[in-house]
Amino acid sequence: MTIYYRELKGYKYQLLEDFQRDIPIQPNEDINTHFIKLTKLGQLTIIKGYAWDGPSGPTIDTKNFMTAALVHDSLYQLMRQSQLDYIIQRPLADQLLKDMCKESGMSGFRAWYVHKALNYFGEKNAKPLSEGANKRLSAP
Repeated sequence: MTIYYRELKGYKYQLLEDFQRDIPIQPNEDINTHFIKLTKLGQLTIIKGYAWDGPSGPTIDTKNFMTAALVHDSLYQLMRQSQLDYIIQRPLADQLLKDMCKESGMSGFRAWYVHKALNYFGEKNAKPLSEGANKRLSAP
């Protein structure tokens, strides 16, 4: 029997229950991937088993950052997969991360500098992947 797989960079966390939230990002059509669903009305569902790397960059993985990082990572994944337009949606996703961090109790100053870091360094993580990046591999 043949298995099919792809290589991934490491992840740190895996979601143990489905997560759902209404967000201000509303695609033209519903998006439905294996682990991420986003409706035209902005209802985001991240499915149990989804893996993400948590807060990125020179930061600390604190509890007041985890939910925002989960949502942000899922949205950037949709951008990398060309499911969302990263030029239009990236600023909205970055602002959502900042807002969610503050909702979770992060200080305004820390949320501000996290947002600034995303402005400077986040683009490469939101750009659509090259065609070979998701190459389907097989093995007996």
